[in-house]
Amino acid sequence: MLCALEIRDMLIIDRLELGFRPGLNVLTGETGAGKSILLDCLGFVLGWRGRAELVRAGAERGEVVAAFDLHADHPARAVLAEAGLPGDEGELILRRVNSADGRKTAWVNDRRVSGEVLRQLSATLVELHGQHDDRGLLDPRGHRDMLDAFAGLEPQRQAVRAAWRDRAAAQKALDEAEAGLAEIRAEEDFLRHAVAELDKLDPQPGEEAALDTERRLMQGAERIREDIARAAQALGPEGAEGAAGDALRWLDGVADKAEGRLDAALAALSRALVELDEAGRETGHALEALSFDPFELERCEERLFAIRGLARKHDVLPDDLAGFADTLRARLAALDAGAGDLAALRTARDDAARHYDVIAQALSDARRGAAARLDAAVMAELAPLKMERAVFTTETTEAEPGPQGRDMVSFTVATNPGAPSGPLSRIASGGELSRFLLALKLCLSAPETGLTMIFDEIDRGVGGATADAVGRRLARLAAGRQVLVVTHSPQVAARGAYHWRVEKRVADDVTLSTVRALSDPERVAEIARMLSGEHVTPEARAAAEALMVR
Repeated sequence: MLCALEIRDMLIIDRLELGFRPGLNVLTGETGAGKSILLDCLGFVLGWRGRAELVRAGAERGEVVAAFDLHADHPARAVLAEAGLPGDEGELILRRVNSADGRKTAWVNDRRVSGEVLRQLSATLVELHGQHDDRGLLDPRGHRDMLDAFAGLEPQRQAVRAAWRDRAAAQKALDEAEAGLAEIRAEEDFLRHAVAELDKLDPQPGEEAALDTERRLMQGAERIREDIARAAQALGPEGAEGAAGDALRWLDGVADKAEGRLDAALAALSRALVELDEAGRETGHALEALSFDPFELERCEERLFAIRGLARKHDVLPDDLAGFADTLRARLAALDAGAGDLAALRTARDDAARHYDVIAQALSDARRGAAARLDAAVMAELAPLKMERAVFTTETTEAEPGPQGRDMVSFTVATNPGAPSGPLSRIASGGELSRFLLALKLCLSAPETGLTMIFDEIDRGVGGATADAVGRRLARLAAGRQVLVVTHSPQVAARGAYHWRVEKRVADDVTLSTVRALSDPERVAEIARMLSGEHVTPEARAAAEALMVR
């Protein structure tokens, strides 16, 4: 509910503070007094798009503050939470400033916000209705939601949204599986050839390093084995060992004649023969260890080069070839099992689609039943508004399936029997449109939502008993909620619970607009003026009093 509106230096308003209450609040005044300016200022603080130049002439900036009272589960609280704004208190304060250079700045509960946040909040705070309002009842894009709210179809809508999500998820899973399978099929020949090649080679983790070490050892052995063989020959019986043995025999044969002079030499030669024998054995062992088959080196190199070649071909490390082969086998297994998987996914998709069709059809049936009830309710309201010959129809037509079902809903009217029907905004005249909107709002209004309804001269073009019927219905609509009406109709003004008069005055060649709350005697005078014009007659005053007591 809109509690207060404070305006500073906007258009022809220098300073204005208004306090609004629940029920029917009426604003009246002479044409041009500034009633529309109040709505412009309210629209400004709510982030609506309107006039470009709003700052009062000569002022540096204009400012509008609007205070709203929020009940515990008011929809605005969800918007505040999503925007990260404080909303625990019962009061919501919007403030927006318009500098003379055109810059606009907004705050919500003293936190700086964008104009988009204001507009999101405004959708939960204020609903404007008028002859040229294309955002509310005249907007066909909202008619389906209005019909569903009228019929209380939110549980069915939620079920349809869930079924649509399930259907979309099933279709997405199928599409992804088909795309993946098509990709695998496109490379099937490559996969089978690559797996066969890898299986044939069967590379093992760590094998490339082991082969490289073995190859380097064999290559090194080939280079040094010849010298080791020569050394072995030089140390053998035909070499150093044989010569030392001959020397030992020769010396030993003459030792007894040398009177001990050869004992040391004989001992040294004996030791030398032992060492030569050890050196020969060890050299033989080394020669044996370095012995290899040249074909083994060739085999080692061929396998090493094959492993490295496959690693380069598939752009993986040699040690990762075995894991890469497993990956390719898995892709082939997916290809082989793909037909069965696709069949299961298609079944799941078809089941989800059938489930969606069933509950979407149930929602469509409920909408058609609700449309007939809404048509009857609106027609019942049109008769007292002197439009008993008009025909209101809620048309439901098939649309593309979606999260909201398979229906397109639009409100159409024919102002006279036999006349063509069409959208509200194109078929109805100004006065007729006002009454259509009021009848619709009476039928579509949900229980207390905290939404403030504003009707901008919705009674234009009607008078007498019709204007009285409009006033009665506005008062009925205001029961349990807040309704603001800008009106030129005395019959409507008389139904108000609270009454403000918008006046224009000129001081020092400056035109200013003011608004003041009227007491009961002042209300009588204002309604009498609306009845008789500039000169209020006793008869007009009596008629005003009669209107107010009805």
